[in-house]
Amino acid sequence: MRFLRLGPAGAERPFVRSEGRLYELDLIAPDIDPAFFASDGVARTMVALQARELPEAAPGAAALRIGPPVTRPAAIVCIGQNYAAHAAESGAAPPEHPIVFFKHPNTLVGPNDEILLPPGAEKVDWEVELAVVIGRRARYLDTDEQAEACIAGFAVSNDVSERAWQLDVSGGQWSKGKSAETFNPFGPELVTPDEVDHTRLRLSSWVDDAPRQDSSTADLIFGVAALIRDLSQHLVLEPGDIVSTGTPQGVALSGRFPYLVEGNTVRVAIEGLGEQRSPVRRAVR
Repeated sequence: MRFLRLGPAGAERPFVRSEGRLYELDLIAPDIDPAFFASDGVARTMVALQARELPEAAPGAAALRIGPPVTRPAAIVCIGQNYAAHAAESGAAPPEHPIVFFKHPNTLVGPNDEILLPPGAEKVDWEVELAVVIGRRARYLDTDEQAEACIAGFAVSNDVSERAWQLDVSGGQWSKGKSAETFNPFGPELVTPDEVDHTRLRLSSWVDDAPRQDSSTADLIFGVAALIRDLSQHLVLEPGDIVSTGTPQGVALSGRFPYLVEGNTVRVAIEGLGEQRSPVRRAVR
């Protein structure tokens, strides 16, 4: 199954795509949010599809704006330097333990919405990432199998970052450079684990159609299950939380590419999960 939210920003409606058909999800839940996941919304959707209880979407629904496929997460937990080559281009050794930071939940925007450059920001960077959405509470997990059972699905995430704010004026904490408005284009769809092999997905990014990143989740230092298990020892992951698993090499921080400027278009994609296309604009106060 592939969950998505369609409609104007702030007024999206929930849908599910199954076997190429788009269905309305209003009978299951008013939105795809933490309450949806906490009430076994994914399983209830499967039952409803099998029973043919969900109405097909009206003609034209597929042409609506695509919002982020989940909304109002309590937390967006991010992993830094989780690809060895990216750690190297950042001037760091591969970490011995997962590096954790947070993005503000209100950074989420749709996959084709604008990325806004904050006033004074001159080093805004792109980062394609595999994101995991938590489907059930993850607390002190013992095994990778338990961790996998807590996953509702996967999505494309762009962990947009202002590098000067992240590294130079952060006080040692990265979140200041990660949490500006629009700094997390997300989606287009939330794809359930049965649809993809998350261990071998190709990740790619482009700026104005010039290639930037090209890697595979097979190169993750800490894999998805290991990350969820490790995080559960230090914090409780709740239904609807998002875990972004890190970005591969090929970002502007490397010095090989210029940072984003107004008029650029950032495209990021993950095999089997979809593609984003985000125009870049300067924010107005």
